[in-house]
Amino acid sequence: MKKLTKCVAAATLALQFAAPASAEDMSLRFAGVFPIDHQGTKMMEQVAADVAAADVGLTIDVFPANQLGSGEALFEDVARGNIDLAAAFIYADTDPRLEFLSMPFLLGGWDDMDNIMRNMDSEFNTILQEITDEYGVHVVAQNPEGFVGIVATQEPTNWNNFEDKGMNIRVWSSNVVKSMVETLGYQATTMAWGDIFPAIQSGIVDGAICCTKTATYSIFAQSDVGTHFVEYNSISELTTFYASQRTLAKLNDAQRAALEAAMTKASDDFFAYNRENDEAFGEKLVEKGYTILRLDSEEQAAMAAHVQEKIWPLMADSVGQDIIDRLLAAKN
Repeated sequence: MKKLTKCVAAATLALQFAAPASAEDMSLRFAGVFPIDHQGTKMMEQVAADVAAADVGLTIDVFPANQLGSGEALFEDVARGNIDLAAAFIYADTDPRLEFLSMPFLLGGWDDMDNIMRNMDSEFNTILQEITDEYGVHVVAQNPEGFVGIVATQEPTNWNNFEDKGMNIRVWSSNVVKSMVETLGYQATTMAWGDIFPAIQSGIVDGAICCTKTATYSIFAQSDVGTHFVEYNSISELTTFYASQRTLAKLNDAQRAALEAAMTKASDDFFAYNRENDEAFGEKLVEKGYTILRLDSEEQAAMAAHVQEKIWPLMADSVGQDIIDRLLAAKN
């Protein structure tokens, strides 16, 4: 993806200063990457319904399932104002500092997801907003869905240590994640989200690091794709509600307040749903014939220590040591 220039932010600031005190009735486009029947899409529809119910002259049209573009492309389209709102992971294609969003073993569990990722005043989100401000994008709310695992078509050899796994798995466009899975003993192939399903079906890759248990069941197991889920608990699946600052500048105070309230409520509801149903979807995976591979506490600690030692120092070149230091200082 072509890197955006910082003139986007300058233009956005100009629009904000020129924003009218009131806005006409407006309709916004809300792009998402979740499948149509996914809980994340239901939350997008909830946002639209809550904003409509606020009766502030604002309507939202929801476009799920990559209808307006893949997650990799949405950030630039939102920054340019071509799309108003998005619910998607923010990839590091635009800015390598955004790799910090994929920092492995930064989080220890659901409480960390809540306190670090969902707290909009946390250092994690302060750093993210500082970066996205440069591109004219405003982060409204965060939606950690749980930890991603590896969806596989067979049991990986040596799955619970660092030896060769004998498997090639898909990773998203992140050098950090690619280095991590290679450190664990896998071969790694970078591949866009939309290509995963057919690639696994056809045997181009043997699996993918991509999904929570909930998403693995909804996307793969129900289509009888995959047999194993390897639960490393290294990285949280994170989608973000974000908006074009060009669009926000056109809204009046009541419209902006209604939008933020609706997205915050949807974030709360989505997090509660995922936290409550994570294990239930694990049971559904087993019912569909999946095997879930879990590290014991000693193996989990060894895995985390190994990855932190090997991968965290490599992130300094792309993310910046200052960002890493800020994240770790806030965590301690």
